[in-house]
Amino acid sequence: MMNGKNESIQCTIRSCEHHAQDANYCSLDHILVGTHEENPTDKQCTDCESFEKKREC
Repeated sequence: MMNGKNESIQCTIRSCEHHAQDANYCSLDHILVGTHEENPTDKQCTDCESFEKKREC
């Protein structure tokens, strides 16, 4: 983890509470990747289960 970003986890979802904001990285130490499908076959079937909607100030 460097400067509030985990350079091992890239992320472009700026609406996530864990987005590093100054760069396209996640600020978490680790994430959980899951699925909403019984038998996922495409990347669209996968989800970042660590996602949290960014809180409004």
